[in-house]
Amino acid sequence: MSTSETSDPGETLWLTPDEKEAWTGLVSLVLLLPGRLESPLQHATGLTLFEYLVLSHISEAPERRLRMSDLAYLANGSLSRLSNVVKRFEQRGWVERSPDPDDGRYTIAALTDSGYAMVVAAAPTHVRSVRRIVLDPLTAADRQALARIAAKLRVRPVDLS
Repeated sequence: MSTSETSDPGETLWLTPDEKEAWTGLVSLVLLLPGRLESPLQHATGLTLFEYLVLSHISEAPERRLRMSDLAYLANGSLSRLSNVVKRFEQRGWVERSPDPDDGRYTIAALTDSGYAMVVAAAPTHVRSVRRIVLDPLTAADRQALARIAAKLRVRPVDLS
């Protein structure tokens, strides 16, 4: 039996000191990083971190087009939150939505030239923050370990459609 299992499903398996240190370190980063990464973006461009991630992910997709459901996963937001952001982007002329020609049940978000210009303008601010706050303090081995850990913890929900 692993340390995360017990013979009695009602029994609580308390965290060891090492597990607690790992957990509290992770949760503090999860809560701290978004604000630290968002603040420079807001100041320089008026974009939230979520808005930047939406534009960035579409900009990196083939033909700058992405299904809304995939975009919600990549930007780590709900479809309803994404829909509200994309609606504002449509009003600004940054994104256009259309039915997926391969499967009309899905909606495609496509980045306009104006939206692409916005993400290009915002990217340097974001990259500088990511380097300064996340990457620069780490060694190459730390970055590799972080990537491995993130891959293990990041789980895409099962698509029930």
